[in-house]
Order: sequence, then C-alpha cells, then structure tokens
Amino acid sequence: MGFPALLEDNLEDLYENAPCGNLSTLLDGTIAKINGTMLAWLGYTREELVGRRRFSDLLTGGGRIYYETHFAPMLAMQGEIGGISLELRTKDGSRMPVLVTSIVKAGSEGQPQLIRTTVFDARERRAYERELLSARRAAEREDERLRQLVSKLQRSLLPAVLQTPPGLETAAYYRMASTDEVGGDFYDLFPLDDGRWGFFLGDVSGKGVEAAAVTALARYTLRAATVYNPDPAAVLHNLNTVLWQEYRADARYCTVVFGILTPTPAIGGFTAVIASGGHPEPLLLQADGSANYQRTKGRIVGAFPTTQYTNTTVVANPGDTLLLYSDGLTEARTASSETSDGRYGAAALAQFAADLAPTNAAGAVAAVIDLLGTFGAGLTDDTAVMAISAPHSHSTDKESAPAPNRP
Repeated sequence: MGFPALLEDNLEDLYENAPCGNLSTLLDGTIAKINGTMLAWLGYTREELVGRRRFSDLLTGGGRIYYETHFAPMLAMQGEIGGISLELRTKDGSRMPVLVTSIVKAGSEGQPQLIRTTVFDARERRAYERELLSARRAAEREDERLRQLVSKLQRSLLPAVLQTPPGLETAAYYRMASTDEVGGDFYDLFPLDDGRWGFFLGDVSGKGVEAAAVTALARYTLRAATVYNPDPAAVLHNLNTVLWQEYRADARYCTVVFGILTPTPAIGGFTAVIASGGHPEPLLLQADGSANYQRTKGRIVGAFPTTQYTNTTVVANPGDTLLLYSDGLTEARTASSETSDGRYGAAALAQFAADLAPTNAAGAVAAVIDLLGTFGAGLTDDTAVMAISAPHSHSTDKESAPAPNRP
C-alpha cells in the first residue's frame, strides 16, 4: 500500500473515529452524516439518526430552546459559531455536557448548502468546573466564617455597653479599617469602689491575632493595675513592665492614654487625672466654644524596659466634653490636607473640635463618625473614639443625633 492510499484510509478513519463528534446537517438541521464517535456517545445507530432526526432533537429541553432562539440565528447571520456549551440527551436519557462548534458550508456560488458541526466531550471539563465552583463556595464560606470570627473577637476586646458615671454623659465608636483582620484599638470606662472611674483608650502595634493577644493583655492589665494602685502614672508603669517582659522579643507595644475620673456633683463637672504612653493628646471641648489639647507626655508602652510616666489634671466644667481618639483619625489621608504628607493632622482636628464646641459626648462622637466617612479610602487604620461630657443645665450645645456606644 502506497503513501497516498494510506493517507486516504487514515483521513476516513480520522473522521469516523475522531476524538470528537462530527456531523453534517441540512440547513433545516436534519442529520445527513454522523461519525462513529458521536454515535457511540449517544447510543444510537446510524440508521436511527441519518435523515430521520435533527441535531436539535439530540439536545436537552433547555438546549433545544437555546439552539432555536440563539444558536441557529447567530449561525445563519455569521456563518459560524464556536465553543457553545450545550447538553446532549443520549438514547438512555442521560445528559452529556458538550462544546459545540458549527460552520456553514457554501457552494461554488456562495449559497449555503449544509452545516458542519464538531462536538467536544465536556464531561471532564464540567466536572472540573463543578470542583472549582465547589472550592469557590467553600472559600466564600470560609471567608464569611473568618469575618464572623474577626467580628466576634473584636467585640470581645471592647465593652459591649459603655458605662456612664452618674451625672455625666458618654459615647464611643470604633471603626475597623479592614473586616478581615482584628484591629489593635481598644477603650474602656469602668467604676472603682470609691466612686471614681477608670478609663483608657489605646492602640496596639500591628493587626491580627497577635495584636488581639496584646490588646487583651493590655486591657486586663490596666483594669487589674487600677485596683492595685489607682494612679495613672503607676498604672502605665505597670503595663509597660508586663508588655516588656511578655513581648520584648517580638517588639510588641502600644500607645495608650489612661485616666482616673472623679465626678464633682457639687458643680456638675468632673476632674480627670491622665497619664499618656505615647498616645495622641486628648481634646477638651469647652462650654465657651474653645477646644484645647491636654498636654500629656510619655513614651510608648512596652518598648523600653523602664519608663517614667507623669500625670496631668484636667478639669471639666458643666458643658465641657473630653474627647479621646486613636491616631487612625489624625493619620487619615485627605486631598484637602494642608500637611506635607497629606494626612489630616492634629491642627485640622483642633479646628474641627473648635468649630464643634460646645457639644456633648453623643454630639462629639456623631460628628467624628461623619468626619471619618469623608475620608473614604484615605482611612487606612482602625479608629477608636470615646467622649465624656458634663451636661450643662442651660445647654446651647450644637447637638447631633445621639451616637451609639458601639464597636
């Protein structure tokens, strides 16, 4: 047998036993020719299909509708259409996913004569797609589980409800920069046995589970140290010792402002003795419309083996509001910032507070929430804010809607 004859035999065998299905149909879809591969897939004999059935008859119900309404019209307009996902219905009623490519064969005068169609077995591809879809859904479920876990862990590091000293008003808010990681900001306000109150707001370095562990340790150490010696400078010194001993190898530290609040019911205000460990200075928004930073100094907590902290006394009269916040607020980036690095900055916050004063705790926190909303993508760090105010009996406050005490 010569090479041309062998080639001719191979071409015929290639059509009949090709790894894909081949068939030719008349313009109305009637099957004129079909190869053995396609017959084997479908379970029909050649006599049962050729001249008796249309290609669309081999499709499932949904496939027939799609073929008549989309496939065939597009084929008629374009002369070819390829890679369409359909399902064949075999003789025993089972479904077979396939990819279909068709082309219109024209005669010498350009008139369409028949349609040639190639069908590829897509069962393995469909199984692979199902595995991908299943894996994607599993990943989405895991992402949702992680978000819920992060949310629960974050809530566990913040007071469920912010307590309020008698005769005063309080409000707090926490915004996470990312729902995928536990943030490092924390705050609390709690009563002591002698009628005084302890309060703090801080920011742990880093994010994630490691930061959450430091946050938990810092919160409980601050509360425990307050019971032992309710002196703000001593409390921060105690926390510094604990963090240094526990995390010095990992360079874990935090900034925090801690205070002891004493209500003064005789005049309707309060006095707060405050110590700061590298934290942004609190603002006092006063009843006369002024707003001033309270000068608190001190190194970050946990970064050095020994650090001295000092106390600052703040007197809040009726109509005054003490505002504590984390640096996520002042370090937010904004196009309108006057600072060289584009950050919102302490000066802008001071002006914001002056424009806001006088106000109360709820009004101050609500205003900060609105401010945070203007930063958009420029707010890249978690932000915590807490306010304590002394009500004014004849208030002229610029009050906003009450701000929820919520994480």
